[in-house]
Amino acid sequence: MTASLRVYVSEWENGRRRLSARFAAILRPLLGLTDAELLGPDETEVVSLVDGYDDLIGRIDSARDVGLSMVKTFTDQTELLRTMDRQMGAAGLVDQMTGHLARLEEALTFAVLSETRRPIARALAAAATLAAWQALDAGAVDRAWRNYELAKRAAQEAGEPMYLAHAMAEQAYVLCDAGRPETAVALVREAQRSGGSRTSPRLQAWLYAAEAELCAKAGLPDDCRRALAKAAAVLPPGEDVRDPDMLSIFLNGAHLTRWRGNALALLGDDAVSSLYAALGTLDSTFIRAESGLRCDLAQAHLARGEYDQAQEQLRNARRLASRTGSVRQRRRIDQLTQRP
Repeated sequence: MTASLRVYVSEWENGRRRLSARFAAILRPLLGLTDAELLGPDETEVVSLVDGYDDLIGRIDSARDVGLSMVKTFTDQTELLRTMDRQMGAAGLVDQMTGHLARLEEALTFAVLSETRRPIARALAAAATLAAWQALDAGAVDRAWRNYELAKRAAQEAGEPMYLAHAMAEQAYVLCDAGRPETAVALVREAQRSGGSRTSPRLQAWLYAAEAELCAKAGLPDDCRRALAKAAAVLPPGEDVRDPDMLSIFLNGAHLTRWRGNALALLGDDAVSSLYAALGTLDSTFIRAESGLRCDLAQAHLARGEYDQAQEQLRNARRLASRTGSVRQRRRIDQLTQRP
């Protein structure tokens, strides 16, 4: 047999096997027979191969069909979960958030071309960062860390330096809570460098405020005050709170006043007046933020020896933390309660 004839016979045989496999896929459910009974043992492996390719192509086609409208749906779902988290806490959202991330990861895994992958990756970066913060609030530290790593990889693939910087800075809080505040400060500063000039002014202010808080926890008072001054200098004026380029960022003058009071209270400075001013302007839907603010007030009152006021703020903080199921806030409340 000539070489060309052998090639023809081989191609014919492969085609026959694939056709048999497709017929087997149709007949299996109708006749109630196995692949081996329909085709014989030699053909069974081909069925699995064809079914595997069919499944892969189906997933790739589905991912290709994820257009901008579907990405917007993913983004809207993330926004809804963020609103629910802000008002009710993360405890009841674990299943929804896990399913949401799984759908985004599935879409990204089987998206082939970069024009399809980038918008999905951006949506995944935002969702994974939110999921990570929720996990940290719920005390699931390992899950928080892994979700931040997922968010950073997605942001890098999407070519979104702002999303990368935000995920890195929030991940620094995991390190701080784990007892490594100095490393946390280094990471938030690296986040600032990674964003560079491509970072929006509101996100820049948020990054400086995060640095200030972490410096206060690391016992770096001068660095803390410098970071607070930088945050105030770059924060856009007005009452707008959302960053149009970064919907996960909530920051205006009132929020920065609260953050400043938090950092100064951590340093032991007299921050009572600024904290009460922040409490008076806080959006009532920010339940977890109010719990944290009342912890800051308790800390500031303790620094002044005003124990009755401190206990009142801790009672309110505990009530709000229980409402949101925040393990992280309850841990802080317990630590302040035990202070002499």
